[in-house]
Amino acid sequence: MTINKIPGLKFLFFLTVFSFAVTTINAQEVEGNLNIHTFADNREYAKSERFSQTIFGIRFSPEIGLLLDSTHRIRVGFNALHEFGSPKFTNKIDPVVYYEYRKKDWNFYMGVFPRHKLLSDFPRAVLTDTFNYYRPNVEGMLLKYENANWRQLLFIDWTSRQTATDRENFIFGLSGSYKKDVFFISHYAMMLHNAGPAIDIPGDHIQDNGAAAVKVGVDLSGRTFLDSLTINTGGLMSFERVRSIGGWRTPKGLLLEAQLEYRRFGITNSFYTGEAHNITYGDQFYTAKTYNRTDLTWRPRIYKGIEGQFTLSFHFLEGVIDSQQAFGIRYNITGSKSLKGK
Repeated sequence: MTINKIPGLKFLFFLTVFSFAVTTINAQEVEGNLNIHTFADNREYAKSERFSQTIFGIRFSPEIGLLLDSTHRIRVGFNALHEFGSPKFTNKIDPVVYYEYRKKDWNFYMGVFPRHKLLSDFPRAVLTDTFNYYRPNVEGMLLKYENANWRQLLFIDWTSRQTATDRENFIFGLSGSYKKDVFFISHYAMMLHNAGPAIDIPGDHIQDNGAAAVKVGVDLSGRTFLDSLTINTGGLMSFERVRSIGGWRTPKGLLLEAQLEYRRFGITNSFYTGEAHNITYGDQFYTAKTYNRTDLTWRPRIYKGIEGQFTLSFHFLEGVIDSQQAFGIRYNITGSKSLKGK
């Protein structure tokens, strides 16, 4: 029996080698991070004939790494998913291995790194929030620039490596915003490149599918009796084509959104009207020409380092009302130890 035949032993062996290397590298600090995310998302979409499902499970993601200096960081770990009711100990284990560069307003990531708090602000129409449950990591690169007024981000996420039978897929995109006083403008864009396997499939063609959104609004947080208040409007456009078959299809529509929160209770209303979209990694409700979503949220105070949120959502489209109930708790523990002598 060899180490290569037992994934758990492979990881333990790798972690042992890495821990030994920690003591030989001239680093400033050893860092650790433990993230636990448990979630329940009940999606009752039968009336509109969308895909109903219950997503119920827990993710466990430890990391250990080196802060080489104030600029360079290396992390290794894994992200394990267990879906409740499954007979398996874990349904999937994803590696976490990445390098981070951080200096002043710049951040650069390369490797396999968590998408949480990096890409989680994308509108659901452009990039579905289901990724947070089933694809928690970005596998590729991400560059971010951020200061008091500006924020700009570029990324590429390789979602499928080409083999004789597997397709080549990757997502690339960008987002950004500018804020001055209460006014802001933000933009988001994503493109999926869906190429074929190495062995050609007769009649198969390369596909491109993506979306872009622009929002202009005001952020009145702290200027009213409410804890937060934002109002924005903008546009949504998707673009898709099947190469060598036809040209680009580019449906468009109008977005309106208002969000407020008072004492950890919030209301968000998102309205869309325009042409129907077919966005592969976008929210399925935007296949409707008119769609309104209302979210009622509560963020309970639990404990330091523990975030919780309950959301009751109503989806109004095509003359029916679907509903959704989601509750999640995220527990994040971080720590570090200096390797430098006093």
